Amino acid sequence: MLDIHILDRLLAVTALLQADQDRELGRIGLTSARTHVLWVLHHDGPSTQIHLADAIEVTPRNMTGLVDALVATGFVRRMPKPDDRRAVLVTLTERGLAVMETMVREHGELDAALLQGLDRETAEAMTRGLDHVTARLTALLEEHARAHGELPEESA
Repeated sequence: MLDIHILDRLLAVTALLQADQDRELGRIGLTSARTHVLWVLHHDGPSTQIHLADAIEVTPRNMTGLVDALVATGFVRRMPKPDDRRAVLVTLTERGLAVMETMVREHGELDAALLQGLDRETAEAMTRGLDHVTARLTALLEEHARAHGELPEESA
């Protein structure tokens, strides 16, 4: 067994990233949940609230509140879906698009800054290690959920 304590390091990184994200988002009047909606819209394009709720794994009622807040603060707007009069699409406004473009750029800059000083081989090894940890954690969480009846048993 390796005496590395990776979980402690991951928790420390998570706390640092969360604190930085909360501070930066707060400066522009956003929360993590609202930003998640903007991120999906930026990558998927105009979407129904049902799609958004599924994408960020919240209830449709919760999504209504998130979209209401984003409309009120000028980040998104609702518009009729062209091929279905009963449905409404949520789309980024110019303000929302500008914020997301800035966020994507800053995301890339932070990514590069975090790897600064590492040679390519070390950065690639770190990526493989994090991919492994992510896959293992996903599997362990699924096993735990299955053991507690939160997921169906796997088919044989």
